[in-house]
Amino acid sequence: MTLFLIGAIAILISVIALVYVSSKCKRGAYPNQKKVGLIIFAVTFLIGIGGMTADCITTVPTGHTGIVTTFGRVEDKTFEAGVHVKAPWQQVVVMDNRIQKAGLEMLCFSSDMQEVVTNYTVNYQIEKANAQTIYKDIGQDYYNIVIAPRIQQAVKDGIKKYNAEELIANREILAAEIKENLAEKLAAYNIALIDTSIENLDFSDKFTDAVEAKQVASQEKLKAEIQQEQANLEAKAKAEREMIAAQAEAEKKILAAEAEAEAKKKEADALAYAGEKQAEANEKIAASLSKDLIEYKTIEQWDGKLPSFVGGEGSIPVLNFGNNSNDQNTAE
Repeated sequence: MTLFLIGAIAILISVIALVYVSSKCKRGAYPNQKKVGLIIFAVTFLIGIGGMTADCITTVPTGHTGIVTTFGRVEDKTFEAGVHVKAPWQQVVVMDNRIQKAGLEMLCFSSDMQEVVTNYTVNYQIEKANAQTIYKDIGQDYYNIVIAPRIQQAVKDGIKKYNAEELIANREILAAEIKENLAEKLAAYNIALIDTSIENLDFSDKFTDAVEAKQVASQEKLKAEIQQEQANLEAKAKAEREMIAAQAEAEKKILAAEAEAEAKKKEADALAYAGEKQAEANEKIAASLSKDLIEYKTIEQWDGKLPSFVGGEGSIPVLNFGNNSNDQNTAE
């Protein structure tokens, strides 16, 4: 509107300058004065036209939405990114509908009244289709009016549900709960929550030292349990090895005894078999002996000497088939 007024004033001045030059020309003014007047007219007229034109043209950057107002009243139409023509008495308010980032550092309290300082970061975006409504109901400072207070409320409500140790152990669960709560609250104002992040959770030095001491004790206990379990496993493994060795030795003795018994059985079977064969041979020999054969063998072995009788008076005579010389020596 300001440029339009400046342009209108410039055109008015140019018209006045033109009338003044015309009146001077009628009165016989010098040519130089006429030339200067025409120059003033041309310059002021161009300035006026340029100012009025510039105030009727507006540009909306990429990623933004133009909200059109007439004397402060929001119009029903909006301008997309680009160059647009408007009435000189209209204003265009630019609303950023890109994804924006904001972070807050705040002091909270856990359920056990431990102080927790946290940095919470959000990525948010206004809904492009509702940019006009956001400007009409909230204004351009919607972050400080709506978003920041809702962030503080959601974070503090989430943290006070847990004690300090639970906050450390359940950080991801806490982040998800806060995000869900905050997204619901911002959606009521046509603001979309894209992503959130708990940058850190800082506790008092006293509590931090206590947690560290507890963690050290827990780690030492776990280490002792692991060492004891390892010792138990080693003892169990040793006992199992000894039992396996004893079983192997017992099985070895059983196998040796069985092998010895098997060998004795085979030896007895061999002897029995040999006895059976000898008996069969004896039976065959006995069956092959005849009276004539016996007499033949007796005659074959006789040395041609007759048997002698040995004995004294009143004694039983003994028939001797041996050597006569020996018999004589004996008799003597």
